Amino acid sequence: MSHLIQTAKSFAITSHERISHTRRYTGEPYWHHLERVAEIVASVGGNDVQVAAAWLHDVVEDTGVAIEEIDSLFGGEVATLVYELTDVYLPETGVNRATRKKMESVRLKRTSACAKTIKLADLLDNSESILSHDKKFAKTYKSELIDLLDVLEDGNDVLAARLRLVIEANDS
Repeated sequence: MSHLIQTAKSFAITSHERISHTRRYTGEPYWHHLERVAEIVASVGGNDVQVAAAWLHDVVEDTGVAIEEIDSLFGGEVATLVYELTDVYLPETGVNRATRKKMESVRLKRTSACAKTIKLADLLDNSESILSHDKKFAKTYKSELIDLLDVLEDGNDVLAARLRLVIEANDS
């Protein structure tokens, strides 16, 4: 593992553990999700910058770390990807979920292909958890995934195809 990836991994784990962040449905430490996303990105040929950004993709959004700190510690390429992956339309804005997701979709459309690949990896891991643990929310989530697939079309084709299969396998 490269120094960049190892440093990003350590930073992400520490940042999420500092706030005792766990996964909603399983209660596992949140960093397990980050590890799976990083592994998925690496499995489709992601370079060190992309894998480091995969480890860090939720740090700004969830832990209060500033994007400037990511830039200072990991460089502009990693910081740019993390910035592109940081959801800016959070529930705290007071806007309903459907509107937030539509605004996020418009924002994601303008991100780089590298960021879209990491987002696809993120969605793949989130899908496994949500679709198996929250049948009530699954219908809404699948609809959001279908809309996002069009937006993420210039991300990795293999990951997009895998996500389509996950959606189809959970049609009911």
